[in-house]
Amino acid sequence: MQLDVATPERVGLSLPIAGIGYRSLAWLIDVSLILSFWVIAYFLYALTGPDVMKVVGGMSTFVRVAAVLGFFFFQWVYWTACEVLWRGQTPGKRFMKIRIVRSDGSPVGVLESAVRNLLRLVDFLPIGYGLGALVMLVDPKHRRLGDLAAGTVALREEQIDLSGYAAAPPAVAAATRELTPHEHELLRELVARFDGLEQPARLSLVQKLAARLGEDPAQISDDATARAWVRARAGTPPDQPARLP
Repeated sequence: MQLDVATPERVGLSLPIAGIGYRSLAWLIDVSLILSFWVIAYFLYALTGPDVMKVVGGMSTFVRVAAVLGFFFFQWVYWTACEVLWRGQTPGKRFMKIRIVRSDGSPVGVLESAVRNLLRLVDFLPIGYGLGALVMLVDPKHRRLGDLAAGTVALREEQIDLSGYAAAPPAVAAATRELTPHEHELLRELVARFDGLEQPARLSLVQKLAARLGEDPAQISDDATARAWVRARAGTPPDQPARLP
């Protein structure tokens, strides 16, 4: 399953969505860290404070309820603070290479993270995230109730191996300076009429344009290089037909 988003530059991206397996493992890692914190805190308190069972037994109902709410508040702060400070990740999500984002692919904010983590209490019902897991299995984007309410989705981060891609030759590299509107229009017209010109004439014309733009015309030595150079400067993809404005 993929999430299709568009960047501000109007470039379409397809991002892989994290399934229930990845998210469950990330959750187990985070829960292990939280439990480890409470176990360490318990032993440190037991070494210096009175007996825990006696303290709990002497609490009033109000204090016990407040303690339970404080326990859940601590967890809510943990999930929310990590996702906000680490741009959608907790330690478990970072280990599993998962990131929480908005439905449009933009970084998650404080409000979205707060809402989705507050609804963990509902997703946990009746036990062990039973309701949340059921919703994730039904939803095409594997979102739990917290994600649906906050408008978020979990994505998998994938690394792309670029070692097999060769660097562009110097003659086809990006322009060293910004083109003027007149120069850009001239290049666009040349792209559109390129195939209609005689081969020697268009090679000579492209070399003159390269010299005018402050580049070495000797790098453009054949027809293929000339075609690639003019398309790169005009911002026209190699496989896209050019049209006059």
